[in-house]
Amino acid sequence: MTHRLSILLISMTLISCGNDEDEYVDLNSYPNVVATFGTTIDLNNLPNYANQTIPAYIIKDNTQGNSITNKGATLGRVLFYDKNLSSNNTISCSSCHQQANAFGDVAVASTGVNGTTGRHSMRLINSRFAVETKFFWDERAINLETQTTMPIKNHGEMGFSGANGDQPFSGLITKLSAIDYYKELFRFVYGSEEITENKIQLALAQFIRSIQSFDSKFDVGRAQVANNNVPFPNYTAQENNGKNLFLTPPIFDATGNRTGGGLGCAGCHAAPEFDIDPNTKNNGIAGSINGGLDVTNTRAPSLRDLTKPDGTPNGPMMHTGVITTLQAAIGHYGTITIAPGNNNLDPRLMPNGFGQHLNLNATEVNAVIAFLKTLSGTNVYVDTKWSNPF
Repeated sequence: MTHRLSILLISMTLISCGNDEDEYVDLNSYPNVVATFGTTIDLNNLPNYANQTIPAYIIKDNTQGNSITNKGATLGRVLFYDKNLSSNNTISCSSCHQQANAFGDVAVASTGVNGTTGRHSMRLINSRFAVETKFFWDERAINLETQTTMPIKNHGEMGFSGANGDQPFSGLITKLSAIDYYKELFRFVYGSEEITENKIQLALAQFIRSIQSFDSKFDVGRAQVANNNVPFPNYTAQENNGKNLFLTPPIFDATGNRTGGGLGCAGCHAAPEFDIDPNTKNNGIAGSINGGLDVTNTRAPSLRDLTKPDGTPNGPMMHTGVITTLQAAIGHYGTITIAPGNNNLDPRLMPNGFGQHLNLNATEVNAVIAFLKTLSGTNVYVDTKWSNPF
């Protein structure tokens, strides 16, 4: 009985996640994949999504049972870039999450099939490496799998909402089921041509979790030392100063004025993943793109790859896109104003009940900016396994 149960569990895993057995694939059985993607996708030589190198000091992982496979992530890549996932064939996931911008958007609000998004599109770098398992700025998706199809079901974004004249999500299933390369890819990954929302979610989540960036100047330095707090031998004095300011908690007086210590950024964005603390409340930006209060935004992307390798920002920051430079981002935290109606401000930003005043000087600001730029890698912008396969 135990033996049969083990076989059943293994079979369920293969059906759910895709089996990456090292076997030769007869490409004649997948003529439409070959015709559509050519050498961009070689089913006998898939990119390495499943076993990428992860530094030993990276310990966070929100995979939650949907392990990355080369087959599953390959299907996820196709789905991610396919405009067929929108109701009018004009928008894909990659329209709002662009590889050239660390899988974010340079626009404040991204363009959908029926208007623009209500919040700025969040960068997807290192989504896997976080304690926080919920997604979207307001954490309305319980996990990444759930998140992946919510934009598809949104009337404004991809248009399979089942409301306002849209087809329901089942309409997308019917649409994709009639596309020959999806018949072949779903059979290749799951052993069956049947397309379901769950299979789409699993594949998209595997692809997104595979997008990682660990070739930054920070990683080169961190690999040479015992912990985050000691000076990195490859850093300039300014970068080490910025790192120390980022990691060290501030000291405040009774009215919220900083009198010593650092800036305490790591209280919410802990190194070395630089993800967001799951217990974080909002950061003091209480407005919305469309006007009015929006105080429920308590998630944020990793601070890795805030900038491109040349130091320019990967688009605007925050859920409103109101911050466009690292200097402005640091300035925002330098003086926190408690907006009327913002009853969800993180208590770490209001010491002793007052909006914090960090009293930054130019040397400190420039040092933290220099440090933040060391968190950007290079490979994630050019690696073909995360690029458009069409």
